[in-house]
Amino acid sequence: MTSWHDAPNTGQRAVRRLIAARPVTWLLARAMHRIDGAALRLSGGRTTASTLFTGLPLITLTTTGAKSGQPRRVPLVGIPDGERLILIASNWGQARHPAWLHNIRAHPQVTVTGRDVAAERLYVARELTGDERAAAWARAVALYPGYQGYAARAGREIGVVVLETGEDVSDVATLVKAAEEPERG
Repeated sequence: MTSWHDAPNTGQRAVRRLIAARPVTWLLARAMHRIDGAALRLSGGRTTASTLFTGLPLITLTTTGAKSGQPRRVPLVGIPDGERLILIASNWGQARHPAWLHNIRAHPQVTVTGRDVAAERLYVARELTGDERAAAWARAVALYPGYQGYAARAGREIGVVVLETGEDVSDVATLVKAAEEPERG
């Protein structure tokens, strides 16, 4: 993963404040994935409308459908944390968790592509709890304060997920296999 630092211009800072407002959030929750999908296709996978307008670090997360077993792609804010990525399952402050969170709970092995990711990378997703969750949440809110408004509206604890990778793909596959095997006593 290449180095990324948050340096939004004046327009991007204004857009970040605007998109946290309830009516705008309602509209974007229903339309932004289509707009971002079109921008990704038109740019050859290099950028999204969300990245252009907000300056936030967007990635494309590919999960395996919890029920279907089919690949599911979704653009998300991927907050860099060293070699890890932090994902916030805010679903724009809606009452339900996003589908991608259900997918990674069932199948934690995911892939990521994005502007700051040199090539498709394999990760293992892990939902955070306790102090680790609190630290990641604070990092996310520092990047995008709108998450606080989403949490207030959601009426649920918003999931915080970290994506981690081993030294190579075989290490990740071993981690996934170990996580899926039942404990033997």
